[in-house]
Amino acid sequence: MSNWLDDIFNRELPSVFTSNFNTGISLPKVNIKETADVFTVEMAVPGLKKSDFQIDLDNQILSISTEIKKENDHKEENYTRREFGYASFKRTFTLPESVDEEKINAKYEDGILSILLPKKEEAKQKPARTIRIS
Repeated sequence: MSNWLDDIFNRELPSVFTSNFNTGISLPKVNIKETADVFTVEMAVPGLKKSDFQIDLDNQILSISTEIKKENDHKEENYTRREFGYASFKRTFTLPESVDEEKINAKYEDGILSILLPKKEEAKQKPARTIRIS
């Protein structure tokens, strides 16, 4: 499990993948936390709506993406100005087998997308105990 976290944090991406040129959205940074019961993925993406996100799970690959298109028209007496805007990103993560895929849920609040990845019951860390000698 810790290898999964190490892979995510130690991976160097070429600069061409870390920004979407002049779109206004760079590749969002991600925090991943692990407790005994759950992995939590937090992504800072302010200024979006929860309906802007697409979250998919396919064969233990979690994909988080968004695609925003804007079109502004400004007309005055002698001219027309039209501006287009486009922004997108996609982050993918290979989930460890210990994640209970049926219980994954997500929320978007105050610019933070949080995805909870509960662990399967058999993968949860059990508290330490003392064994008595008979």
